[in-house]
Amino acid sequence: MQPTDAVSRPDPSQIVELASAFYGSCVLFTSSDLGIFAKLAELGSATAATVADAVATDVRATTLLMDGCVALGLLAKTGLLYRNTPSSAAFLVPGQPGDLSRAIRFNRDVYDAWGKLPDLVRKGVPVEKPELHLGEDAERTRTFVLSMHGRAMGIGRAVIAQLDLKGRKQLLDIGGGPGTYSTLIVQANPGLRSTVLDLPGVVAVASELIAHAGVADRVATLPGDYHTTPFPGGNDAAIIFGALHQESPESICDILKRAYDSLLPGGIIYILDLMTDATHTSPVFSALFAINMALIARDGWVFSAAELKTWLEQAGFTGFDVSPLAPPMPHWLVRAQKP
Repeated sequence: MQPTDAVSRPDPSQIVELASAFYGSCVLFTSSDLGIFAKLAELGSATAATVADAVATDVRATTLLMDGCVALGLLAKTGLLYRNTPSSAAFLVPGQPGDLSRAIRFNRDVYDAWGKLPDLVRKGVPVEKPELHLGEDAERTRTFVLSMHGRAMGIGRAVIAQLDLKGRKQLLDIGGGPGTYSTLIVQANPGLRSTVLDLPGVVAVASELIAHAGVADRVATLPGDYHTTPFPGGNDAAIIFGALHQESPESICDILKRAYDSLLPGGIIYILDLMTDATHTSPVFSALFAINMALIARDGWVFSAAELKTWLEQAGFTGFDVSPLAPPMPHWLVRAQKP
């Protein structure tokens, strides 16, 4: 039997793991950006030297990187030959149905911002201008929109089947970003048309993606700012997917009231977002994502499901219903209706 003090002695493992957690993130981002997973998908298996030659990198450093991938479970290794694991083959190879390589680039792009977290806490303002990825910097904006497109493609497969839009004719996609959700929704609902409202720099990229998907005749874009641009009326459905976590409670209430007014009687609204419990500390990912949003958006945070219910009811909506998406998606889907 162990002594009592040995049983109750604090374990530093969690602290040590947290202190080095970014090691794994950097290995993932670098391997994805350099095309390691894509090249192994093409070759099947290969030595580090072969991969380094193919992607124009240093052999020794590439070997260290690929060994790190093996340690993290991103690659498998037999002798000197490396190959993708089933997970990396499914989710990290561009062009695959489950490809997340674009989606994770947003996490990579905010890496520098997380290094400035002390500045956020001291000053209470974002550590980089939100406008950089919302139109001011064309390259950052394009990277951001394409990243959101990749993320939405992954999330869309989990959420679209849960949307009951049978018989609906006109959808308003508020803060619709790349237009990915609207594209997937009209593809699943042949009688439905959608309008994507977002900033001019964002919808410029969205228009390309919508046209590439072959639905430009059913998905329109409306350049504007959803804080001030009047919402077009005559909608029998509206969605706000992944936009409200960058808004203050007052702004959310205003957006929901204007969404309510844009809907026909009997119209429905679906909201997809990360949410917390009433304490704002669980789930863990949502609590940490709140910090991520505060780093890059003036009013960034994550609200609770109970708060959203109150705001929807204040706007006039009834029939509030909330359910989590299946893991690993950290999002919650809310449905409400205009009487």
